[in-house]
Amino acid sequence: MTLYPVSEKKNIQLEEKIRRLGLKESDFEESFIRSGGAGGQNVNKVSTCVVLRHRPSGLSVKCQRERSQALNRFLAKRQLVDLIEAKVKGVETQRRHESEKVRRQKRRRSRRAKNKMLDGKRLHAQKKEGRRPLRDLE
Repeated sequence: MTLYPVSEKKNIQLEEKIRRLGLKESDFEESFIRSGGAGGQNVNKVSTCVVLRHRPSGLSVKCQRERSQALNRFLAKRQLVDLIEAKVKGVETQRRHESEKVRRQKRRRSRRAKNKMLDGKRLHAQKKEGRRPLRDLE
């Protein structure tokens, strides 16, 4: 059991998930490269970016979110295990559902759908017009 610089609870949760999925430590291939971007001299001198690969499934993850290599190792392993779990269960992830929902919402309506929506609004306006009290014409 590899301990990462996170809380004991998070370490236990990750190990439990790995055990539940039946993954072995020997299936993971880990390599380190230099990060880029923010982080100053640390990321320029130290190989903090972690590339983690699961040999049997062929899935790989690259993590350079934090300045610490050890923390990036934890984040990469957690991300990869989540990917494997989603693949094993055959269920799309919540993020994918949300992004598809946003895509559908932003998509332009077809002409027919737009006309149908406008007809519904027009009908609703006529109903409301009929409920309005009559004004006296003097």
